[in-house]
Amino acid sequence: MTMTATETTRQPTAKTKRTPFWDNARWIAVTLVIMGHATLKLISASDVAYAFYLFVYTFQVPVLVLVSGYFAKAEPPNGRQLKRLLTDIVLPYLIFQSIWIVIQWAVEPKHPFTLDYTSAKWTLWFLIALAIWRLVLPYLAMLKFPFLISVLISFVSGYANSADDTLSLARVAALLPFFVLGWELRRRSHYARRWIAARPRVVWPVRGVAAAILVTAGVTMYFGIDVWRDLLVRRFLLFDEQYSNFGYDQWWAGFVRLLVIALALVMTFAVLVLVPRRHTIFTEWGSATMYIYLLHPFFLYPIRESGWLEDNSNVPVLVGMVLLSIAVAVLLSQRFVRRAFRPLVEPRARWLFHHRRAPA
Repeated sequence: MTMTATETTRQPTAKTKRTPFWDNARWIAVTLVIMGHATLKLISASDVAYAFYLFVYTFQVPVLVLVSGYFAKAEPPNGRQLKRLLTDIVLPYLIFQSIWIVIQWAVEPKHPFTLDYTSAKWTLWFLIALAIWRLVLPYLAMLKFPFLISVLISFVSGYANSADDTLSLARVAALLPFFVLGWELRRRSHYARRWIAARPRVVWPVRGVAAAILVTAGVTMYFGIDVWRDLLVRRFLLFDEQYSNFGYDQWWAGFVRLLVIALALVMTFAVLVLVPRRHTIFTEWGSATMYIYLLHPFFLYPIRESGWLEDNSNVPVLVGMVLLSIAVAVLLSQRFVRRAFRPLVEPRARWLFHHRRAPA
């Protein structure tokens, strides 16, 4: 994934100047994703876990998608970029989809052995989405109002029966605005540069407002938990199905998605404002996000499928799973992990491509 939130983890060359803020944002974003995945099985019997889950899900994937969009290119892809699309996204998807097909067939009797590559397993939908977003972005970039058009696509897709889990099309369409907005921010990168260079007397008041927004959202999630359950807010936050699938077959259902997108954008920018702007202990780990994203399910899968979390849905276990998520993210960021799993996560696949010799 070309230097985006989880788009690639190739080491920068000597000519590449990395910005600590964006590496910090990458690592925090993927760690938040792990937290959401780690706490899912707790929400059925714990209001605290459910509130935490809703809180995290309002921004975890939007942050990841927006940061990915920030590093996307809108020019028509050349041969080198198409090659990177294959080696950074398509091949890792095929490899890990195959691994999960075998694992689920071996462990879960309900899963027959079927080589299905159109319905992504668990977290792998994001790779399909990245590939499609990168391919359609040059066309959106030719239009006058790409962000507004992407919002319209998200709005309409929730009514479409054809938008389902095939190639993750429902999520691809629903989350497109966050990717396009990330690219729009790159076009206006002076805003990010001004923020990164801003003086503390400017930064801290803004961070205070951002923190207040997040705290207010968290408190609202907790004290309104029964309302959010009844309204099926969680289903809207997943962005993965049409509205009628979960009982919203009214004409106005799409406007609920617009409200959710607006909330997610506010929360996303609140989180980004709190991201450290300078070099931190986890800045270097921001280049390992592809490894973290693809490998963390192997740690969580045994715990999630054992049934233990459902039987122990309490606050101490919730805290433990959050801490475990951070520990897993730290572990998978280490260089020895990248060396060991590089053939799977970043396959070179030289055998797949023509090698043109330079003319004599």
